[in-house]
Amino acid sequence: MTLKSLLTLSLLSVCFSLLYGQTIKPAVKGIESIRLEDLKKQLYEMADPHFNGRSAGTLDEIKASVWFAEKMREAGLTPAGEDGTYFQFFSLWRNQTSKQSSITIGNHVLQLWKDVLVAQTAPAEVNAPLIYLGEANKIDFAKVDVSGKVVAIQVVPDGINTNISLPEWRYSRSIHVKYGTDLLAKGAVAIIYINDQYAEHSWPYAKENFIRGTYDIEGGANAIVTSKPPILWVRKEAAEWIKTEGQVAKISIKIESYTYPSVNIIGKAESKDPVLSKEYVLLSGHPDAHGIRNIIGNDSIYHGADDNASVNVAMLAVARALKKSPGKRSALLVIHGAEERGLLGSRWFTAHPTVPISSIAAVLNGDMIGRNNPDSAALLGSVPPHKNSSHLVAFALDANKEGPQFKLDTLWDKPTHKEGWYFRSDHLPYARLGIPSLMYTTLLHSDYHTPQDNAANIDYEKLLKMTQWIYRTARKVVDAEKRPTTDSNFKLER
Repeated sequence: MTLKSLLTLSLLSVCFSLLYGQTIKPAVKGIESIRLEDLKKQLYEMADPHFNGRSAGTLDEIKASVWFAEKMREAGLTPAGEDGTYFQFFSLWRNQTSKQSSITIGNHVLQLWKDVLVAQTAPAEVNAPLIYLGEANKIDFAKVDVSGKVVAIQVVPDGINTNISLPEWRYSRSIHVKYGTDLLAKGAVAIIYINDQYAEHSWPYAKENFIRGTYDIEGGANAIVTSKPPILWVRKEAAEWIKTEGQVAKISIKIESYTYPSVNIIGKAESKDPVLSKEYVLLSGHPDAHGIRNIIGNDSIYHGADDNASVNVAMLAVARALKKSPGKRSALLVIHGAEERGLLGSRWFTAHPTVPISSIAAVLNGDMIGRNNPDSAALLGSVPPHKNSSHLVAFALDANKEGPQFKLDTLWDKPTHKEGWYFRSDHLPYARLGIPSLMYTTLLHSDYHTPQDNAANIDYEKLLKMTQWIYRTARKVVDAEKRPTTDSNFKLER
């Protein structure tokens, strides 16, 4: 094509844009290699029932990680784990409430997980008088004397979001946040919540969550649990006898602890720049979902298609495109194990990096990028106090304007948002170290942490646009003369 033809084509494009209100999206080197059909094929494979929901600390997570490492190899990425492999193994420390625990109230011996749920995984020995305070919304917390007592209260949904599909066990957590902290601060030695209709409905989901216990990595604050006041839930019918005055509660909570393996999957797309190739844009996702749990909608496998296979295949596509069309800096793809257990893989990697931590120029993390309105998304870390790099945010916002032009929801990035979403994904350990970090998301939906988060429910056109947005941002990072800087006044609220 001649120069004259190119100029004519450009002029026609501008005229079309002015006439029909279309925005010209600048061409970006390498973006054409990101294809919808690749994203869809690999997402269906990763969210396949064969992997049984990829629960962290199980062989299913390991099998899925081996599968993903093979996809890295096929993409031409260089192994960047340990011992010349794509893998960095680490151990999860798990604590569970033991079957040897016992709970007696008056002359009622409660059967663990049938009559009573233990909501706090911590050892405890309590022998104290029981006081029944009635309905939770009628308690005058300023006047009650609960010091040294086991407190029983009737749960009510007043002031609580009863849309408990995100997921249903959250209702019990919301109740405890609203009422329990004040009671513990006033000296209660244990709390017993009596189910209302919502808690009764969510009982099997709460039970499944509480039985699993807590997880941490070696050296973590919760790896070795210490004694704490028991938090218990009893069935609705317990209200008939728990009101009886003069009862004594005897609670003995025993804990069992053991370790499981998990793994980070790490590969490089190296550039050829003699200096800047030693710096990286880190692309982040997580392989684990929630395994096999309660049956919902005739399915018990929690496939984790949006959370987080959507991100994993997107980041792989970005790394593959950067491998084919390298910039000045290299790309480091890190799929962090055991994210659902408390960001354990990213916490492990930042403490035991396989590249110098100072070489990470920016972190582009994702969590759920394939659902909800086709024209909207969110960029967490773009609003203070979560914004830690105005430079990196400008890259991402410019990339959005040049590419998908999503309407960006900023409410979920505010400290006042009830989900605290910024603190629940793998960019966080990097941000705490002062590394410029962002999280791409299309936010929660009604299938979150259910079997209906499956490959058939993904919006693949939107996933493609999200992937292209991440790539455009990464492209700016790898091509920039200077790496993004961290804002000097960055300080998280917690």
